[in-house]
Amino acid sequence: MNRREIVKSLSVLPFAGGTIYHQEIFGNSPSEGAEANIYRSLGIEPVINCRGTFTIIGGSIERPEVLKAQEEASGHFVQYDELAEGIGKKLAALTESDWGIVTAGCAAALKHVTAACVTGGNPEKLIRIPDLTGFDKDEVIIPRHSRNAYDHAVRNIGVKVITVDTPDEMAKALNPRTAMIYMMTNPASNTGEPFSLEVMAELAKPHGVPILVDAAAENLTIPPVHLARGGTVVAYSGGKAICGPQCAGLVLGDKNLLMSTWQASSPHHGPGRDNKVGKEEMLGMLAAVEAWTTRDHDKEWQTWLDRLDHIAKKVTKLKGVESEIKLPDDSQVSALNNRAPRLILNWDPQELNITGYQVAEDCARKPPRLAIGDHDEDGKASINITPSQMQDGQEKIVADRLYTLLSAKREPISNELKKADVSLTGHWDLEVHFFSSTSKQALYIEQDGNWIQGTHRGEFSSRDLIGMVEGDQVKLHSQVRIPGDNVTFLFDGKAASDTMEGSIFLGEYLTARFSAKRTSYKQNRKPIQIPGGPPLAT
Repeated sequence: MNRREIVKSLSVLPFAGGTIYHQEIFGNSPSEGAEANIYRSLGIEPVINCRGTFTIIGGSIERPEVLKAQEEASGHFVQYDELAEGIGKKLAALTESDWGIVTAGCAAALKHVTAACVTGGNPEKLIRIPDLTGFDKDEVIIPRHSRNAYDHAVRNIGVKVITVDTPDEMAKALNPRTAMIYMMTNPASNTGEPFSLEVMAELAKPHGVPILVDAAAENLTIPPVHLARGGTVVAYSGGKAICGPQCAGLVLGDKNLLMSTWQASSPHHGPGRDNKVGKEEMLGMLAAVEAWTTRDHDKEWQTWLDRLDHIAKKVTKLKGVESEIKLPDDSQVSALNNRAPRLILNWDPQELNITGYQVAEDCARKPPRLAIGDHDEDGKASINITPSQMQDGQEKIVADRLYTLLSAKREPISNELKKADVSLTGHWDLEVHFFSSTSKQALYIEQDGNWIQGTHRGEFSSRDLIGMVEGDQVKLHSQVRIPGDNVTFLFDGKAASDTMEGSIFLGEYLTARFSAKRTSYKQNRKPIQIPGGPPLAT
């Protein structure tokens, strides 16, 4: 069933406008994708997703069963606790789990489960979060291999995070104040690894400490494999492999803990009220899980391989372009994460006069826009394509776009840099102008010809700085790193002898402006006297 057929099937549902409404808003061209017109009406060019279930480009496409359930849910009112009870029972039966709840995304699930673990379901404690003064449990243990940007959701409750590197450190860290262990599924947590989930469960069980398993991007297994391995509850993203609502999450496992988790989430007041999940998303998520149990996953996999085969056959007609299909390692539990085949296209950048990065940038910025991965290393250029969220017919657009781009005539790649017109060696007073504040920072630069190294001192830390100068154009790079998180600063500006100004690309945090002046020191020159021994008076 294509998107036009999905939209047509929804016309029988009780809402104003029917088929005409959907055709006018979403458009009809299968090659464009059904969303093309509504996004272009806002001046936004849609993207063909060849990367997978990344939230920044929309996660996944909701299945027709999900759209239908959400439309049906939108026409009625219901008491939410009763709805959660009914959904909990149905999810338990569908997934062979003790219980299940729907949350406002996987990150919200992590937050609510943490709240449940520190409160034990006591609402008097719940309304005091994030002030955990007087709580008997306020610590969360996280193995270092599981620290990630999403554990912000755990920290939002106000807990003290204890990061451990080994099972021995975890054994020593477990104490009466331990509310929970959090872990993300990755190769280090696989069965048989020194710090696997099974090892954690063996350590936690005597203390009665629950384990929250973050399996956001995984395929759903029935029964959930991580519960069988010793996890207490497991959280999934609704808008990734399961193809449910992008703003929904799924948590399965121990019923008592999940009842406290539901209590800590909206519509109830307290720390989870800001993570509201609607009746439409709740029933859409349930429909996605139900559909997961009946989907022909083998047929879907073959469809993905067929898409990649079409692209590979077209693009490898070009001399020098080679292809390979990478498959997940089914012997590893972590292979459930972002589970899909990938097409790797390789070439010599000196032969085609273009790098993988340049191909990915061109595809990302010019229509038809493609989101693809890139990797350049050891004299080889490459791009990678994941087919799981491509729609019918888009493999033809992708193949034609890549063939045209890679076959175009270009000037040879030159590695020669234009001579630097400025010398930036020295100390610089830096002002970073964010959207709503200005930060006083500093740069310490050593320049050798075109190349720069040094230090970027921010408000909270100092980090290595590298960069380059061509003419009066300067490009600098630094990166803030804390456990589980990082922020990249990419400076792009114009320099004079004593000034610099330009923009800073902050990755997912958008952009900032910067201005810098060479540091001027007061010339307070006077002799320094060094005493000949200990002072005779203070």
